Amino acid sequence: MRDAGKLHGVADEGGWWPEFASNEEAIETLTRAIERAGFTPGDEVAISLDIAASEFGAGGRYRLGLDGKSMDSDGMCELVLGWLQRYAIVSVEDPLAEDDREGMMRFTAAAGGKVQIIGDDYLTTSAERVKSAIADRACNAVLLKPNQCGTVTETRAALVAAKAAGWGCIVSARSGETEDVSIVHLATGWNAGQLKVGSFARSERMVKWNEALRIEEMLGPDARFAGRGALPIKKS
Repeated sequence: MRDAGKLHGVADEGGWWPEFASNEEAIETLTRAIERAGFTPGDEVAISLDIAASEFGAGGRYRLGLDGKSMDSDGMCELVLGWLQRYAIVSVEDPLAEDDREGMMRFTAAAGGKVQIIGDDYLTTSAERVKSAIADRACNAVLLKPNQCGTVTETRAALVAAKAAGWGCIVSARSGETEDVSIVHLATGWNAGQLKVGSFARSERMVKWNEALRIEEMLGPDARFAGRGALPIKKS
């Protein structure tokens, strides 16, 4: 971003917000950053998208202000599927809006064997919603936020339901985080395999990364980095 002379900063969720001319430019920039760091996209480093489609879609219509586009559910599916073909993307969160059940089912049918498809707004850390989505084949992974459903017990119930179906599980922070590190211990103790805490920015995010490193150090040879094995997909 600095080399391109564009503005950037840190959003509420702990991720970097960019000044881009289009949504796809963000993915292109991530790809260049991976290559510039000396890695091959899709090998040691891959891309995970949090589309959060409920923020700009409802009633089967999606409006992308940055791209100046308005499309239906099929159009949104086609857009994201195109990105999956062109870039080293291994995970997509909320590709369709929370009220777009049919869209989520179509998207998962098309891409669920290739990438992790996470339900966040779509599942709200609810075991019942997870079970319904399993029956629908509408996702293959769940985002787990203890302060979204309200209790650790309910969070674990959602995790157990997801694991029983062979889904991926990601214990996650939220916007408005403090420096509490409980989610790192939950992700490790539950063997969730994945943790989402935000970018390397601001103390409430960094404290969680540092706690994960401390846990790894404490576990010693018993610690294991799941890597691609944590995803509910197989490497082609």
